[in-house]
This record gives sequence, C-alpha cells and structure tokens, in this order.
Amino acid sequence: MKLVSLKHGDDERAAVEHEDRFFLLEEINKAEGSAWGTSIMEILQQGQLEELVQWYQKYRDSTWSSIPFIPSEEAIPAPLFRHPRKIWGIGMNYVQKAIDLASTPPEHEPVCFMKPDSSLIGPEEYIQLTAKDVNVTSEAELGIIIGRTCKNVPEEHALEVIAGFAATLDMTNQDIHARNPRFLQRSKVFDTFFSLGPQLITPDEISDLQSLVVETVLNDEVIHSNTVSRMMYHPWFIVSYFSQMMTLHPGDVIMTGTPGSVRIQQGDVAECRISGFMKLQNPVAEVE
Repeated sequence: MKLVSLKHGDDERAAVEHEDRFFLLEEINKAEGSAWGTSIMEILQQGQLEELVQWYQKYRDSTWSSIPFIPSEEAIPAPLFRHPRKIWGIGMNYVQKAIDLASTPPEHEPVCFMKPDSSLIGPEEYIQLTAKDVNVTSEAELGIIIGRTCKNVPEEHALEVIAGFAATLDMTNQDIHARNPRFLQRSKVFDTFFSLGPQLITPDEISDLQSLVVETVLNDEVIHSNTVSRMMYHPWFIVSYFSQMMTLHPGDVIMTGTPGSVRIQQGDVAECRISGFMKLQNPVAEVE
C-alpha cells in the first residue's frame, strides 16, 4: 500500500494512493465505518498500519467507486509527518561514495548521526541558506520508517518492525565538516536541512528492494545514481544496528546513505528520485 500525506485546508492528512487518485482516511472511515487515524503518525502510533494494509489488499479492486477522492493534479503533498521522535542517518554506505570522498569505508560499523525535527521540511518547501553557507550539499537517500516500538531486533526480523520506506534529502554544511570530521553532527542540524517525502510505501509493494535506484538530482539533472544492492550495509542490518543502541518508536526515520552529494545554492532545485516513489524536490533560497 502507498500512504501519502496531503495538505488539506489548514491540516496535513493521510490518504491512500490508488490508481493515481488519493482517498483521505477520513473519507474511507465514513464509507467503511472504520476508525483509522487521519494522519500517518496517528496510524503508526496506534498500531493500525497492518490492519489497514490487510483491508486495502482485500478491497483494493472493489470498494473505491463510492468514496470521494482527490485527483492527482489537485493533490498537494506534505511530509509524512512533522515531528518524528528520532531522525537517524548513516554516512558512506555506498562504496562509490566513500571513494569519491577519498575515504576508507567503515569495516564493521557505519558512521552515524542524528538530526532534530526542527530541521524537517516537506516537498516544495525551501531549503534555506545564509550568505555564510558557501558550501552546502544535498544528498538523496532511501529512508526507513519504523512501524512499531522495538529494541535489540535481530537482522532477520528487521522487516517485522518496518512500516515502510520514504524518499529523503539530507543537507550538510561541508565547510563546517571540513574544519574537523568531528563536527559531522553540527554540520547537519540546521533548520531546513532534512526533507521528508510525502509517500510511505509499505514493504509488500516493493518486489525487489535491492533493485531500487536512488538518485541525487539537481535542477532536473541526475548527478549520482546507485542501487540498494550496492549498499555496504543492508537496510535490515541498519535497523538492527540502531535498535541495539536505543529503543525505536513508530515514526522514527532512518536514512540509509546516499549515492552521492551535490553542492546547492540559491535558485537551485534539489531532488531525490527513487524508482517507484513520488519525486521529492525542494527549491533553495538564501535568507538573511
């Protein structure tokens, strides 16, 4: 199933994407007499996703004619949610990325960092730079969305705790990081330096995770491209790894690394493209 967050009046509401149409959960609830949450975070926190997926699989070919919908050309995407409890990222998860940085790939444990939810923006919202931000980069990444509270998850059971996947963009102030590698965390925490896509695709919709293509795009030009199969750390390992450190909660986001970064400046449009996903793009503005 594909769940999407859409702007609806003054709110951001969850919708099911079906045949290029979007059905708000509140409209589905009215038609079906159900009581599913009307935001994606509510659905995750209330443990409703599995039941909702089962409902969709059962009725996907029969129940839609009587439910009002939003056509694709009228849908305004929003981030999946605004305030996840945790946003994790890892670095140099593609061998080629490490080569490009002239760095040795980590052998046993990934490089990791966290971002605050104050850094989070959604589709088409501005990445904001200041005049001092001379060398800021954008990186497209496949994001993992945690679906249930979990701790010490074995790698072979990681799929059981995942709600699905999302497109993300990770921004970095490379001048700060270049001064000292220990400043990696600081270089990534600024406002607007994390973009979360509008679409949650559940694992049952992805027939071959390894074949997904992740692309860093700038001004409609593909700058870097690679497949999940070329990650050093598989998404299941990544989930297990972070769950060994701390309890993971519904809605936690884990970025899985980028095929490559690109420098951005005022007037650019940064974009994450992942095969089968809605594109995630953000314009770049300079602020005082």
